Amino acid sequence: MSGADPDWWRGAVLYQVYPRSFRDANGDGIGDLPGLLSGLDYIASLGVDGVWLSPVFASPQRDYGYDISDYCAIDPQFGTLADFDAVVDGAHARGLKIIVDQVYSHTSDLHPWFAESRADRANPKADWYVWADPKADGSPPTNWQATFGGAAWTWDSRRRQYYLHNYLIEQPDLNLHNPEVQDAILGVARVWLDRGVDGFRLDVANCYTHDRALRDNPPSGRTDAVKPYFLQTHLYDRDRPESLQFARRLRALVDERPGRFLLAELATDRPVEITAEYTSGPDGFHTAYSFMFLGERFGADWIRKGVERLLQAAPEAWPSWAFSNHDVTRVATRWGAGRPQPQFAKLVFALLTSLRGTAFVYQGEELGLPEAEVPRERLRDPDGVAFWPAYKGRDGARTPLPWRAEAPHAGFGPPQGGEHWLPVDPRHLPLAVDRQENDPGSMLRFVRAWLAWRRAQPALVKGDIAFLDAPLGVLAFTRRTRGQAALCAFNLGETAQAIGLPAGDWREGPELGGKRAGAMLELGANSGFVAVAA
Repeated sequence: MSGADPDWWRGAVLYQVYPRSFRDANGDGIGDLPGLLSGLDYIASLGVDGVWLSPVFASPQRDYGYDISDYCAIDPQFGTLADFDAVVDGAHARGLKIIVDQVYSHTSDLHPWFAESRADRANPKADWYVWADPKADGSPPTNWQATFGGAAWTWDSRRRQYYLHNYLIEQPDLNLHNPEVQDAILGVARVWLDRGVDGFRLDVANCYTHDRALRDNPPSGRTDAVKPYFLQTHLYDRDRPESLQFARRLRALVDERPGRFLLAELATDRPVEITAEYTSGPDGFHTAYSFMFLGERFGADWIRKGVERLLQAAPEAWPSWAFSNHDVTRVATRWGAGRPQPQFAKLVFALLTSLRGTAFVYQGEELGLPEAEVPRERLRDPDGVAFWPAYKGRDGARTPLPWRAEAPHAGFGPPQGGEHWLPVDPRHLPLAVDRQENDPGSMLRFVRAWLAWRRAQPALVKGDIAFLDAPLGVLAFTRRTRGQAALCAFNLGETAQAIGLPAGDWREGPELGGKRAGAMLELGANSGFVAVAA
């Protein structure tokens, strides 16, 4: 992607770095910014266009960086501001963009803003967080449930009021109905834009505001929920239209700097509708991704319907897609359990980066890593600790990246003894970077070849998409620009299928297992076929 293209992010492939688990430079058991700096050549070698960096800001680490106590400082366990600047400069020198996580929905309870806000009801920041009086019987103001368990309200004896926290008790929600809070957050955004970042990934951007009337959420009707949070339909604690007012102010700020962009994470029960609402028009977020393809549901029909519904709801919007991230079970396990590996991992990687949109690849996907098994006594994720064993939390997707199969701790950091913050799963060792570097059939070698080929195909980067009729289990579509067409067919089922090959002088792309047979394509289970034509 040309650095001069202000729309470089359209069709880009961005690599998510979860810094605690990428590479440890000082041997304290935690990945850090110097470790990331030393790994930039590796990231660039994949052929991606940039890096989404999960939070490295000052934090007590109750939710591992998503509970920020100082928006403008780097947490010492990750390094310094100088280290951050070195990463940004190093990325740019390698032609990589840097997108940083921003958490504007809530802060840590140790943030100075909250310390002042909770002191009394009359201080200058009294209305910077969401405070409410109890009901007459002393119970919380609403029935809202926190994602990590329990009521979303906690009593504070100083103010004799409840404060809202959609996540941990230690993560009080900011009151973004307050223009002063919005101004403060915009000031934070300016700090990082001025340090040269190329955009923001906005954590839970549909949770910026709450229902002012404090209405109760209705029941969801679910009977399979592990968490009480999923027993409600979340009409009033998220997805509020007032969040769009702040989105417009943030977009205006970012638009002052051509080439910067906003990616919204939208955790919602209504992914199509909310994505369309938050990304439509010139003053919404540039793009957004939901958890539509981050759950257990899988199949050609499910993916086609999801993409088509979004296209219908917001035909001018540019979508983003992810199949894995730091919050969900890795796709190689979630969708690929029992499937042949690395063939299945190659297939879904090619699919992710062939859909119309911007693709986000989570660290380890390029290795085809399965979900790690983390013993109960080593769990760190508060979500997993609270709901084990029915839900083991997010630690299985967050274990250290394996660099060298036979090195101590898989080469994650200097061998200074002790334990890293999470253990390396022994099943990851044969999939380490050094093993795959030397294996022509490995997932890593495929990813590099695939992304190098994709980069040269305009239709697969920014082309329109149209789905084709196909047998059960097969997802087939074309991508088209003025000068090129691409044909993509993926057999996501477990039985062989054949489909007609559209007319054209098709030049086959990287090998995905599918074969031409005259005017037909023969697609074995877990195989695909991609080709381009002028």
